[in-house]
Amino acid sequence: MDLKITNCNNFFKVKGILNRDNVSLFQNEFKNIFDKVNNITISIQDVESMDKYGVDAIAKLHHEALTKNKRLSIIGLGCKDLYDHFKTETAA
Repeated sequence: MDLKITNCNNFFKVKGILNRDNVSLFQNEFKNIFDKVNNITISIQDVESMDKYGVDAIAKLHHEALTKNKRLSIIGLGCKDLYDHFKTETAA
C-alpha cells in the first residue's frame, strides 16, 4: 500500500507504508509546518510499517517542534519501531 496523508484542522492521518521510497512525500507535507501553525497532531494508527527512514523523518519533525517550541502529538498504535526510537531517546 502506498502512503496517504490527509488533514483537517491540523490533524493529520498517515495511512499505508512509510519507507525510503515515499519518505519525501511525508517530508514535503510537513515542510515548514511549524512556521504556519503552533501545534499539530499526527495519527499513525493506520501505518502498516515503517523503515528507519520513516522513523527518522518523524524524529526530525519532533526535533523541529522542540526547537521551535511548538507542540507535536503523535497518536495511534502504529509502528513499534517508532515507539522504540522515542523510548531510547528519552532514556538517553
